[in-house]
Amino acid sequence: MKQLKQILKYVFPKYWKNAALNFLFILLMVIFGLFSFTMVIPFLQVLFNDQPPVDALMPWKLSMENIQNNFNYFLNHIIQHYGKTEALLYVSVFVVIAVFFKTGFWYAARYVMAPLRVGAIKDIRNSLYQKILGLPLSYFSDERKGDIVSRMTNDVNEIENSIIRSIDVMFKEPISIMISLGVLIYMSPQLTLFVLVLLPISGLIIGRLGSTLRKSSSKAQGKLGDIMSIIDETLSGLRIIKAFNAERKMKERFNHENLTYSGIMIKMWRRRELASPLSEFLGTVVMVLVLWFGGQLVLNGESAMSGPELIGFIVIFSQIINPAKAFSDAFYNIQKGIASSERIDAILKASEKINEIEHPVSIDSFNQQIHYNNIQFKYLDDWVIKGIDLKVEKGKTVALVGQSGSGKSTLVDLLPRFYDVNEGSIEIDGTDIRNLKLKNLRKLMGVVNQESILFNDTVFNNIAFGVENATLEQVVEAAKIANAHEFISEMPQGYQTNIGDRGGKLSGGQRQRISIARAILANPPIMILDEATSALDTESEKLVQESLTRLMQNRTSIVIAHRLSTVVHADLICVIHEGKIVEQGTHKELLAQNGYYKKLNDAQMFVQ
Repeated sequence: MKQLKQILKYVFPKYWKNAALNFLFILLMVIFGLFSFTMVIPFLQVLFNDQPPVDALMPWKLSMENIQNNFNYFLNHIIQHYGKTEALLYVSVFVVIAVFFKTGFWYAARYVMAPLRVGAIKDIRNSLYQKILGLPLSYFSDERKGDIVSRMTNDVNEIENSIIRSIDVMFKEPISIMISLGVLIYMSPQLTLFVLVLLPISGLIIGRLGSTLRKSSSKAQGKLGDIMSIIDETLSGLRIIKAFNAERKMKERFNHENLTYSGIMIKMWRRRELASPLSEFLGTVVMVLVLWFGGQLVLNGESAMSGPELIGFIVIFSQIINPAKAFSDAFYNIQKGIASSERIDAILKASEKINEIEHPVSIDSFNQQIHYNNIQFKYLDDWVIKGIDLKVEKGKTVALVGQSGSGKSTLVDLLPRFYDVNEGSIEIDGTDIRNLKLKNLRKLMGVVNQESILFNDTVFNNIAFGVENATLEQVVEAAKIANAHEFISEMPQGYQTNIGDRGGKLSGGQRQRISIARAILANPPIMILDEATSALDTESEKLVQESLTRLMQNRTSIVIAHRLSTVVHADLICVIHEGKIVEQGTHKELLAQNGYYKKLNDAQMFVQ
């Protein structure tokens, strides 16, 4: 039950007051509910002339004997002076009042539980989202995005439906059962002992049937994650699916996963729905056995109970059957919810490999150089970076060129600590970046990727992303430098126009220029440009290149270039091949070496 404790830790530390009030109100609800049901005994006694004679009041104290004696005294007084009909009316009024308080306290218990139930789920979602923001990029390389979305939505909802909603049951039903058992023991210890022998047997049967529900639920949630992944891939790759006439293949793949999920869900729901009828049947069997055994005790004179008291015993015992049934249903629900909590727990306990040291160094400026100090790095088993030693001086532009897969993007991803090196170190102004505050480190850098990462928001918010209290004038100025102001001004709402999911309402060149405007507004001293123009047409490339030239002015820039023509003016060009720097120098120097760079240049000239 470790997963259940993991979920409950979101409940009690923060919402213990709600839980305490819920407990109090449930206790009062059970007491008044029990009082309303015990009224059946005096009602039957009056009806069948079996009212015990009581001539004197007992001094008041909190005990069953005292309450019973004094109630019977007042009831006898009413019968003697007003008649049995009036006595039945008084009993009926007592029942109505007791039920009124019972239902009132029940509502109060549910009322105070609402902030607990909603708040706990809110806190779980917040924890998941915060965890996802803190996890390294390597984690998401191994996980499917659709499955992560499924865990944050469907699994969290399952916890709410299965566990959080069962908390009030876990409070209410044990209280109801214990108080009812206490009254039953007072009425007839012998008959209550018989009940206590029967109830665990029925509970054991229900528990054994629930053991397979958790496994089925875990399979179902996993398969739902597969379905979510397919949906995400379909929406992201719809253009390719249509272009290659792959609709049928994707449909068959989705139908297969959906059919498998449906089969698991059918089995799971059949087991889950078995809980209620099974517990009702077992409860009826127990009730009949209690009636038979209790009837024998009364008829044979082996019990001090009268016939009306036996009926009252049965009525109160029936109030144990329903809580026991609700408890068994809650047990089924919790088993299902625990499977979801295990999937959520896998994210919450995932290792955050990119951690700060205990007392990190603050850094607010970049003054001298970046030094890749003989670094080596691997994702899994294969080394991607193999002993690179490179210095990037402040204010210089360093270009990284080479074939795809040579390690260029990995090299720049190590600088903002998206990953950490396995050997060697990366230093900024002589300090290992692993000793710096992560937030300060990344604030020194701006990133423009080959694929523009934009959000489903306004142009203004996309440019001002990550910049606190940015003004419209600052955003417009950044857009002008990035050659983006003109097309933004022609939009329906200008800078307040929503650009759609991933900037889908814009062209590739427009998206890239907004990304550059975002980097310009952030005004970092170090710029990382990852093939920022490789996916653009000639006209868009010209506009974007002009923006990049302005962006790199008076900044230290590391540029990953696919087209060598964009980096001919770089202060230093490094040729990366199989994770190593095989050549470095200026454009002219590298051409003169007649090596890898010359071959890359000649190949591009030939293509052009």
